[in-house]
Amino acid sequence: MFSEKIDETKGWSATKLYSEASEELEGQHYERAIQLYEKLESSYPFGTYAQQAQMQIAYAYYKSQDQAQALAAVERFIKLHPNHANVDYMYYLRGLINFNDQIGFLNFIYEQDATERDPKATREAYAAFKQLVDKFPNSKYTPDSLDRMRYLINAMASYEVHVARYYYRRGAYLAAANRAMGIMNDYRDSPAIEEALFIMIRSYDKLGMTELRDDTMRVFKLNYPASKFLDEGKKAERHWWKLWN
Repeated sequence: MFSEKIDETKGWSATKLYSEASEELEGQHYERAIQLYEKLESSYPFGTYAQQAQMQIAYAYYKSQDQAQALAAVERFIKLHPNHANVDYMYYLRGLINFNDQIGFLNFIYEQDATERDPKATREAYAAFKQLVDKFPNSKYTPDSLDRMRYLINAMASYEVHVARYYYRRGAYLAAANRAMGIMNDYRDSPAIEEALFIMIRSYDKLGMTELRDDTMRVFKLNYPASKFLDEGKKAERHWWKLWN
């Protein structure tokens, strides 16, 4: 005969549940922390601790690197409590959850063929931080969100440069030029503009579009008179795209 599993939390107050859950979270025992927060939310669904538990569940999933569950918890909280005093944090956390993928993404663009992957997480992280900045310009999380947005813009621009370079290497010069032009239009303040212009120059040259090549070269020299790409461009057999690898 099997005995029923004893629920050690039976009869615990909301305060004790929250305290124990927070202690588990502090100790990085995320699974146990989530269990206790969920127990708190189900046992005391209408108290102030329940709302805080929902936020902590999202954070615990984030810290345990369970992106799907973390995002689901964030979306649930925002939907249930759109006017909560700390809802700005949940918008911020949504950005962080997506931002968490960036190390893997940036490693990817240097090591593999970047055209095989769409940097969806990058765009979603940017969109999440932007939503926070637009909705809560005075939030304490806004300055950091703005910094992360700048980083993400540069990451997206770098991805686009990588793709343009990929097209150029394979002789798809029109596609390379168009991709580089997109960088000019979409990421005006990114350092990636320098290489995008250079890709356009080389692509127009290969296409025999001498007028466009010369016009772009004038713009390039005006903005980047000491560019490393200018010297490299004189050496036709050198692989200029490997300069920054």
